[in-house]
Amino acid sequence: MRKLLPVLLIFIFSVFSGIAQSVPAGPDTTALLEKLFSRLTSARQDADRIRINDSIINIIDSYARSDSAFTHKFTGLRNLGQITSKNSQLKIITWNVVFGESSGKYFCYFIHNTGKQNRVYRLESVYDNEPPPGNKQFTGNDWYGALYYDLRQYGKGANQYWVLLGLDLGNRDITRKVIEVLSLTPEGDIVFGKNIFRKEKSTLNRVLLEYSSSAVVSLRFLTDKYIVFDHLVPVSASLTGSRETYGPDFSFDAYILEKGFWKFTENVDVRNPKK
Repeated sequence: MRKLLPVLLIFIFSVFSGIAQSVPAGPDTTALLEKLFSRLTSARQDADRIRINDSIINIIDSYARSDSAFTHKFTGLRNLGQITSKNSQLKIITWNVVFGESSGKYFCYFIHNTGKQNRVYRLESVYDNEPPPGNKQFTGNDWYGALYYDLRQYGKGANQYWVLLGLDLGNRDITRKVIEVLSLTPEGDIVFGKNIFRKEKSTLNRVLLEYSSSAVVSLRFLTDKYIVFDHLVPVSASLTGSRETYGPDFSFDAYILEKGFWKFTENVDVRNPKK
């Protein structure tokens, strides 16, 4: 019996290890995540929110490091953002948690397919009332936080980068959308920001749209070379600069990729990118 016990324990451990590795891509895990996000939304105490979110982190962490990260996508989860580049080199998973006492936090996983073994980057950031500076680069250690909902890949080799479109809810009165650039150093470290956005005489690392939290503003890729968005104006000229009063005026502006730079163009026709 003593000889059989170690063998039995090894067998049980192997079975449960196999289940743990396969669960992240299964329908049962989707149902579990849906239940956890529902509980997270209805929780009244921050301690409960933290405990529930820790369970979500454990599941997403296992999923991000599994072989199915690029072949599987959770469906029907409104609270979980999942985007993948066309060539399956980069996948981003994001969500946020609103806390009663300390505003909120962003959680993000960047999964980079190197062709050998996936590199997984886990980032966290607390809500910030102030926007990230447009002329500053960030790393994974001081990431400002956003919910990314679309991306495109550009360049090759050492010049490869991804343009991300994101949403920032860190300010109660002002909603922000961001055009961000993600790149990797030769050592594999994350860098946010690239000096390739040109507007008038300025060149910026990222583009920020700031507007009233009650407004609905579009920011999207029209084509791989056109990023279009609503032109924003205050409700009256006297409120110019008060971003909490800004909203769309039903015209559109764009950043257009030309010779390696994204150049600002005002009043574009979204029905015809060539104009």
